[in-house]
Amino acid sequence: MTDGQNKLDRDLEILEAMAAEMEEYLRSSVLFWPMARGDLPRLTLGGYLMRQHRLTALRHLLGEKEVARLDAAVEKFNQALVEKVVRFESRAHEELHARLRQWGEYLNDLNDTSGAAGDYYESAVETRAMIAALVEKLQMPPYRLEERVAQQLGLLDNNLRRRWQPGDFVWPEAWQPAYPQSEYWWLYGRPR
Repeated sequence: MTDGQNKLDRDLEILEAMAAEMEEYLRSSVLFWPMARGDLPRLTLGGYLMRQHRLTALRHLLGEKEVARLDAAVEKFNQALVEKVVRFESRAHEELHARLRQWGEYLNDLNDTSGAAGDYYESAVETRAMIAALVEKLQMPPYRLEERVAQQLGLLDNNLRRRWQPGDFVWPEAWQPAYPQSEYWWLYGRPR
């Protein structure tokens, strides 16, 4: 089994657990929700949506049972959102602002002359993928993306483009079809 496949299997496990706790999460005021299972990352809308995007786009790599599990988790997530448009939108924007700050701080760390921040780009860029997933969801009716989020993201992307070195896809090769270069250019290379 490839590293990409192992990570997809782990994504599915995380997605299912997040979907199971989504309704409770949306009722809470906690942005980074500690999952019942301590070996899983904290639940956020961005973390869930990033995994849902990847798994849905790469469902052809999953077995029949895994596809059924994915569909069940997505259905559970969708059920958690029923009659929670305002709550979802508010929580998604709250996370977006936190993720944009986090991504901006990482980009500022790239200015450090040691270059250490660039060494962990492939893990740091997960924040940018969560931002992309949140923005995509908020651009779908009935949701509305705050204009200032798009402006701030544009500034951060321009900051990264100024130091961008195009190159290979930074995540497992099997994931590449989920992230076309035209839209996810920041996964194809590294900052210099």
